[in-house]
Amino acid sequence: MLYLVGLGLYDEKDISINGLEAIQDAEVVYAEFYTARLFGGNLKSLEHLAGVKINTLSREEVEEDNTPLKQAENKDVAFLTAGDPLMATTHSDIMIEARKRGIKTRIIHASSILSAAPGIAGLQAYKFGKVTTIPRPEKNYFPHSPYDAVKDNQDMGLHSLVLLDIQAHRDYYMTANEGLEYLLKVESERKEGIITENSLAVVIARAGSKEPLVRADKIKKLVGEDFGGPLHCIIIPGKLHFLEEEGLLTLGGAPPELLPDL
Repeated sequence: MLYLVGLGLYDEKDISINGLEAIQDAEVVYAEFYTARLFGGNLKSLEHLAGVKINTLSREEVEEDNTPLKQAENKDVAFLTAGDPLMATTHSDIMIEARKRGIKTRIIHASSILSAAPGIAGLQAYKFGKVTTIPRPEKNYFPHSPYDAVKDNQDMGLHSLVLLDIQAHRDYYMTANEGLEYLLKVESERKEGIITENSLAVVIARAGSKEPLVRADKIKKLVGEDFGGPLHCIIIPGKLHFLEEEGLLTLGGAPPELLPDL
């Protein structure tokens, strides 16, 4: 049996009772924190809560060595991930490969940024288009694909959830400021008027914590603000319903002049 267990958004207490029981029933427990991690807790606190030893795997051990799958061929294995277990393509591949190998699987879902971010910003989840991620720029690597995703969503009047690069092995977690600067740089190269300094954006920090931050304003205002510790994400709104405008005003402190229907 292979249990794919979501840990939720922020700390060890976000895990469901079903998830906790799966960890305790498994013979071997693995976790990965390279796609996301819990900033409100740590591995020790989760081990203490579950009463089991948890082994952290690297990307190579998961994606190349297939360690969870190999162990699950003759043992009950729990594989833990932050957020929901099937939000990362890697984890969906694991489930598919397990089924091909005849390994029984059980998915234990948990809260995800894909559902949390729209709600705490006062936006309607079904009005979001394609989700995109901004990568950390490197030499000869500065893709425009995040900008293109936002552009396509804007053309349809849809909101864009923009996730930010995580490189846990380097202790690097992209800030919303870096993400906004990235989009503005693409705009300066493309000059298509999709994301400008005067565009409305929403920054969300530490979703799932007791006091998550939600800020809505022009990008030129947001890019210089301090949003505190990770994890951050960005929303570029599309066409807003008047109730969504009220949500951004009340929950995100958006200036009323940016919200034409209020």
